[in-house]
Amino acid sequence: MGVPSNIAGIQHGRPADCPITSPEEAGKYTLSVRLSTDGFSFSTYTYDKKKDFFFHQFHVNPQRSMAANVKEFLQRTEALKYQYREVNVLLYTTRYTPVPFELYDDDQSEMLFYQNLPKQNNEVILCNILSKSNVAILFSIDKLTHQLLADHFPKARFFVSISPIIEYLSIRSHERQENKKDAIAVVHPGYLDILMFKHRRLILVNSFQASTADDKSYYLLNMWSQLALDQEKDNLYIYGDPQQKELTDFLKKYIRNITVTKLRTELDCTGTDNPEGIPSDILSLILCE
Repeated sequence: MGVPSNIAGIQHGRPADCPITSPEEAGKYTLSVRLSTDGFSFSTYTYDKKKDFFFHQFHVNPQRSMAANVKEFLQRTEALKYQYREVNVLLYTTRYTPVPFELYDDDQSEMLFYQNLPKQNNEVILCNILSKSNVAILFSIDKLTHQLLADHFPKARFFVSISPIIEYLSIRSHERQENKKDAIAVVHPGYLDILMFKHRRLILVNSFQASTADDKSYYLLNMWSQLALDQEKDNLYIYGDPQQKELTDFLKKYIRNITVTKLRTELDCTGTDNPEGIPSDILSLILCE
């Protein structure tokens, strides 16, 4: 069957090698759907997360709205029509803001959000409470997109992609020395997440659209300078895609302690069509559950 003309790359039916072949089987799995302006993906896994993990990507038409692409995605993908044990929806967006949990008030979500970000029409403000990091992350999603997903997945949990990354890295920070400062860069093909932990507490998180290693180096070194980090003593941990090698080679000229790691080394990702393309937020969500 051909590719629909309005969404390049979305495949009809059940993607090859997907372990779920019937609605009955779906009840044993968790489904995670990831939405970004540069493409959609979904993954499935069982309660034992290191078994039967599956990941599949789709390209979308950037000329259409997010809601139009989502509607087509849900209609055309058979695997998304089943009833799953749990459903997660991950949205990549830079429209988020962290709020220390002691200052967070659910009734003031919109006020807190728009204190830090410009207001836009037709959006819904949602919140992720991160218990391991003691922070609330407020984020926005297009109202129609949210309605389509909520109708299709009535019990879905919505996350902004930075939230599981924060939670996972907060866990890892607690495993390291208490007196150290940890700067962390999560490298994605078209953007960069920067986090900072001090005494095992999150003190900074920000995301930038950055396509090249030069742009990512600029944001990282600027952050390093603004926070007065020590080039000889403080640590930089880099997670991410293959582009990180060029980035790391450049940063080693300025920062002594750099550790490069991959989230997928902690998860069996053999049941995938593209192991190298699994986003860090998908992996973080699984690993920190």
